[in-house]
Amino acid sequence: MKYVITGGAGNISKPLTLALLKAGHDVIVIGRNAEHLKELTNAGAKAAIGSVDDVSFLTHVFAGADAVYTMVPPRMDITANWKQTIGQVGKNYTEAIKANNIKYVVNLSSVGAHLADGCGPVSGLHIVEQELNSLTGVNVKHLRPMFFYANLLANVGMIKHMNIIGNNFGGTNFKFALVDTNDIADAAFEELSKLNFTGSSVRYIASDEVTTDEIAKEIGTAIGNPELPWVTFSDEQAYGGMVQAGLTEEIAKNYAEMGHAISNGTMYADYWANHPSTLGKTKLKDFARVFATVYSQN
Repeated sequence: MKYVITGGAGNISKPLTLALLKAGHDVIVIGRNAEHLKELTNAGAKAAIGSVDDVSFLTHVFAGADAVYTMVPPRMDITANWKQTIGQVGKNYTEAIKANNIKYVVNLSSVGAHLADGCGPVSGLHIVEQELNSLTGVNVKHLRPMFFYANLLANVGMIKHMNIIGNNFGGTNFKFALVDTNDIADAAFEELSKLNFTGSSVRYIASDEVTTDEIAKEIGTAIGNPELPWVTFSDEQAYGGMVQAGLTEEIAKNYAEMGHAISNGTMYADYWANHPSTLGKTKLKDFARVFATVYSQN
């Protein structure tokens, strides 16, 4: 089988590509920097260097593919219309898929993408889903992972300087689902290997379900601070902290909006209503050890 994988050597695309190569498939990896793709090309992948903003490039690279894995690369330089910028990438993918009559797409989306607005950048992924769903005769599997464990690493500085961990969601008995990127890669590999989905469908991916207090407890214990508290900030405090940390106002505004949607339950509502039958293998306790390593190095 011939696959095209977007996302370069990212935390999901890299293990996904290596797994597909190991299974004997032909893989083209799209990235912006050839040097960053060397491990993958050395393993047998073909590199396509270009931008997902370029429809002509995508159309050329997608030619002849049995299936494609689509994702929107992260950008932290956005100063306006972040949701629409994300959505435009979905429109670009849709054009390239249609032009090449590709029949299978595995798309990296997010929990909360069932909502048209109110979820920050995830509302942009809603646009991506809708664009791909508009294709006729194309089978699309939307992967909707939970909050990434790795996002918690943004709290390293806060813990070191303020002795707290937190966000604008959480609190006593606030249940929360998280996911490890390797578990997402495993799910993407399974879907691409089987290609047994039809129409447009959704797969939720979670590794563990815990409370925010349990997050603080596990991470605190791993770094030698078992009394580390989870603090729930107001939306305004979260926004101000992110701007102070160097994020653009547009990105900070959208992340604060996403946190608000997590806090009031709307972002996770469809996940709890359509709970996956199994969770991924990487648990919070496993990630806490990773967190402790990063914490000790900073």
